[in-house]
Amino acid sequence: MVEVILREDARNLGRAGQVVRVKDGYARNYLIPKGIAYLATKENIKKWEQERQRLLKQLEKEKAKAQELANKISQVSINIVAEANEEETLYGSITEAHIANALREEGVEIEKEAVVLPVPIKKLGIYNVEIDLHPEVKAEVKVWVVKK
Repeated sequence: MVEVILREDARNLGRAGQVVRVKDGYARNYLIPKGIAYLATKENIKKWEQERQRLLKQLEKEKAKAQELANKISQVSINIVAEANEEETLYGSITEAHIANALREEGVEIEKEAVVLPVPIKKLGIYNVEIDLHPEVKAEVKVWVVKK
């Protein structure tokens, strides 16, 4: 068994920065070559502290960018035109990709994976859709689904 410092969260092992004991072969053949962990030496502990400070600064920048984007999204309202029958039921459905594309047309670049839509929209109406930009930053966009 050998002790390693995790550089990133590892499923079933621990969180970034933790010192964990693993089998020699697992550390030597997988964790260290993939850059997931360092051997737990005094030098590597110092190296991890420097890396952690750099990562914290980077995460703060990402959070600030996400917050700025969230403010922009909260001021946007998007219209999606779709075909529907007399009961206001859509012939298709509005998905995350439709919402991401509509936001892109408004000048807001997001990935479709950021759109939180528990079920596709299947009726005409006004919906508040959550956008997950960062683990600590979420935004909400108003989506108007109107008849073609």
